[in-house]
Amino acid sequence: MKTYLSILSATLLAFSAAAEQPNATQQDKTMNNKITQTAGRDQLGDFAPDFAHFNDDVLFGENWNNSDIDLKTRSLVTVVALVSMGMTDSSLQYHLENARKHGVTKAEMAAVITHVAFYAGWPKAWAAFRLAKEVWKEAEAPQTALERHAQSMMFPLGQENTAYAKYFIGKSYLAPVSTEQVKMYNVTFEPRCRNNWHVHHAKSGGGQMLIGVAGHGWYQEWGKEPVEIKEGTVIHIPAGVKHWHGAAKDGYFSHLAVEIEGEETSNEWLEPVTDAEYDKLPQGNNAL
Repeated sequence: MKTYLSILSATLLAFSAAAEQPNATQQDKTMNNKITQTAGRDQLGDFAPDFAHFNDDVLFGENWNNSDIDLKTRSLVTVVALVSMGMTDSSLQYHLENARKHGVTKAEMAAVITHVAFYAGWPKAWAAFRLAKEVWKEAEAPQTALERHAQSMMFPLGQENTAYAKYFIGKSYLAPVSTEQVKMYNVTFEPRCRNNWHVHHAKSGGGQMLIGVAGHGWYQEWGKEPVEIKEGTVIHIPAGVKHWHGAAKDGYFSHLAVEIEGEETSNEWLEPVTDAEYDKLPQGNNAL
């Protein structure tokens, strides 16, 4: 048992030391990105190449990129392991920050440390809480509506959608979720933002599918009543149908846009959705 604990302790220490280095590159897997690590080779490549390989390629390259457990869960497991071992130093602080970055709330972390206290010991929990309070102190600062919206969804917000800004009224954000096999993007609209009327053309197949992610918005086909999109709503848009979609008046809205494979596909942007047209939409959430 002591040998097992020694191995576990050494593994976690190596993980923490590598993760704290400034040249360690970690990218959130919420997109198509892969978590990568170079600290092992950068620091120990000449002295201990096998350890560097295990650290960079196995621990990070394989284990942390295993989709059986999401990054939020992995972050919590690591925090629990470190607290249980009494490692309440800068390594725990790093992993508390990592947990917060991957969506662990202050209330969730408080509950986790409280639960661990009954099994690992009260003094360890007190030490962990001192660090956790500092980590979540910054998170308690007032947030903008956009920041709160971004934290409410599992997909990334992405960057401001400047490339297609001329086809939108208001500001939008675009994040690629998948660019292989099936092309999928998370599109976020600020309140009242909507894209122009447009048509997805295709000789065969084609079209688009929208899936509501966070907030609520609208979809409308030419000559038909608008349809409200909420979290989980799925909209199927056949090729050749003139339509628009965007946010409601009272908040940010995000949907996944899935491009349907087709032959000779193209997108035709048309006239904007005027304020007169948009203001006819029902007011507030669950308006229809």
